[in-house]
Amino acid sequence: MNDAMEPRAPASAFFATDAFEATDRVDTAQAVRGVLVQGFGAVGAIALTGLGVVAVIGGANVIAALACVALPATLVAAVTIRRVVGAVTSIEANLHEADADLSEARGAYERARLDARMDPLTGLGNHRAFQEELARQVADSARQKRPLSLAMIDLDDLKRLNDTDGHAAGDQLLATLGRLIRATVRPSDHSFRIGGDEFAILLPATSTEAAYGVVRRLLASATGGHPTLHDTRRFSFSAGISTYPTPSTDTVRLTHHADAALYWAKRHGRTDIQVFNPFRHGAVDDERSAEELSEAVARVASTRALRPVYQPIISLVTGQPVGFEGLVRPAPDSGFPNAQSLFTAAEIADRIVELDMAAIETIVARVGQLPSGLYLSLNLSPRSLETEQFHVGELIGILRRYGLEPGQVVVELTEREAIEDLSRLKANLDRVRAAGLRIAADDVGSGNAGLRLLSEIAFDIVKIDLSLVQRGLLHESSLAVLRGLREMARRSGAAVVAEGVETPEQLVVLQRLGITSAQGYLLGRPLDRPVATPVDLALIASMSNLDEAEIAS
Repeated sequence: MNDAMEPRAPASAFFATDAFEATDRVDTAQAVRGVLVQGFGAVGAIALTGLGVVAVIGGANVIAALACVALPATLVAAVTIRRVVGAVTSIEANLHEADADLSEARGAYERARLDARMDPLTGLGNHRAFQEELARQVADSARQKRPLSLAMIDLDDLKRLNDTDGHAAGDQLLATLGRLIRATVRPSDHSFRIGGDEFAILLPATSTEAAYGVVRRLLASATGGHPTLHDTRRFSFSAGISTYPTPSTDTVRLTHHADAALYWAKRHGRTDIQVFNPFRHGAVDDERSAEELSEAVARVASTRALRPVYQPIISLVTGQPVGFEGLVRPAPDSGFPNAQSLFTAAEIADRIVELDMAAIETIVARVGQLPSGLYLSLNLSPRSLETEQFHVGELIGILRRYGLEPGQVVVELTEREAIEDLSRLKANLDRVRAAGLRIAADDVGSGNAGLRLLSEIAFDIVKIDLSLVQRGLLHESSLAVLRGLREMARRSGAAVVAEGVETPEQLVVLQRLGITSAQGYLLGRPLDRPVATPVDLALIASMSNLDEAEIAS
C-alpha cells in the first residue's frame, strides 16, 4: 500500500517534523488544539502553526493524548514527544514562577498598605486608618444596633517636655503611651495616633460608662506607672468621650463631640476625662473642619466682623463707675453664634493672637477719651501670651493710635485657660506691666488653673467668677472661698471685683464681705458705648430679703 492509500490518523497529536506539507501542518495543529481542549479540559491553547508545534496550557496530559492516537507508521518516528514534554514543562515552570512573582507582589502591596495606615512611632493606626475604621465601625454599629464609643486623648505638657528634654524624650513618651494603650484595651478595640500628641480609641459594643472605665484605667496607669511599660516616666493626659448613636448620631458628630469634651478638659486644668454633654460642651461643638474654622476666624479678624460692648464696673462703696470691661460680639453674618464659639475656634485654628488683636482694636476704637480715674479692661487669652507671635509693642501701638494711655488699661487673663508655657507667659506679662498696663486675673474660682496663677503672678486686680456669686452664694463653702480670695488679694495689694451680680441679695452679701467693686446686669448691662452712670446702692439693697443674721463677714 502506498502512502496515499495508508489510512490517516486523527489530527489530535503534536507533530514536530519538517516532513509535512504546509497544509498538513496547519490542519494537524488546529485539529490537535481542538481535540485536546475538548477532550482533556484544557484551560487554553496556543497553536504555533508556523513551526508545527501546539502547546496546551493546563488540564490535558500531553503524553496521554499522544498515546491514544493511532499514528501512521511512516510518521511515528517524526513525533518528538520529548520536545513536547519539554515545552510543557517549560510553560509550567514559567507559570510557577509567575505565581511566585504574583504572590510576592501581593505581599509587598499588603505590606505597603499596612505601612500607609500605621504610625511608625507608636505602632498604632494613623489618621487615615482612623477615618477608614471609624466609617466601618459606625456602619457595623448601625447594622447591629449596638453602641460605639470614641475616646479622644491628648498628652499633657508634651510641648514643655520637648522644650526641656528634647524631642527624643517627647517621642519616647508618645511611644510609651502607645504601648500602654495596647496593653489596656481589648483585642476588639482599635487604637490610633491621629496627630502630634493626640490619640483615638474606638470601642465597639461599648457604652459611654464602660468606655469611661477603660480610659480611667488608662489614666491611672499613666499617672501611677504600669508594669508592662519599659519607660518608668509617669505622665498624664486629658480625654473626651462620646458615643454613637446617642448623643452622636453620625461619624462627624461622634468625632466633634469627643473632641469638644477633650477640649473642655484641657481648658479646665487637664488630667481629666470628660464625657460629652451638650449643655456643658456644646459651645465648642462646631462641625466645621480645622481648615474651615481657620478661614472663618481669619475672615472675622480681617474684616472686623465684631461689635464692641462695654459693661460698667461699679464701686460697691460709692456706686460710681470705676471702669468698663470691653467685650466683643461676633457680627450676625460672621458664622459664629457667640463670642465663646468664636474664640474657641480661634484657639483650635491657632489664630488666637490675630483675633485677640482684632478684638482689642475694635474695642479701643470706639471708646474715645475715658474720663480721668476710669479704666478700660481688655481680655487677652493666655494662648496669645504664650506664643512667639505676641508682641507688646503691637498692643501699645493700638492704644496710642486711638489716644488711650497705657495707665488707663487693664489686661485680663482668663482663669479658665490651662497654662502650657508659664515662663513665656510670665515674661510677656512682665513686658505688659513694664509698658504701664495693669494685670487682672479673670474668672477666679471657676477651676484650678487660676489658683495656680495667683500663686505665680502678682496681679493688680482679682476678678471673682460669676459661678461663685450666682450659685450657692449663701452656702458656707462658697462664702469660705470668697473670704479666702478676699484675704489673698488684700495681702498682695490687689483689688477685688465680683462678676455676675444679678440680685439685691448678692449685692448685699458682697458688700458685707468687704468686696469693693462688682459688675453684672443688676449694676449695668453691656452697652454699645461706655456710659458712666452712677448706681443707687442703697435703693438696691433695700430690695433685698436677706436677714442681717444670715451672713457674717
